[in-house]
Amino acid sequence: MYTTVNENGVLNNYPTEPQVYCAEYPAVWEQRNYVIEGAIVTMFITALVWVAFAVS
Repeated sequence: MYTTVNENGVLNNYPTEPQVYCAEYPAVWEQRNYVIEGAIVTMFITALVWVAFAVS
């Protein structure tokens, strides 16, 4: 982190920037896990909506 001082004596702190990198395409097993997680979340939200309708 580096600091600059302007003519009025005000300090400006600048953080260090992280190293930039390109994202990699997910592997086949990661894609399968995303599909499974999406299906589970969809069922959970659907169940919540049905419970909300049943209670009201």
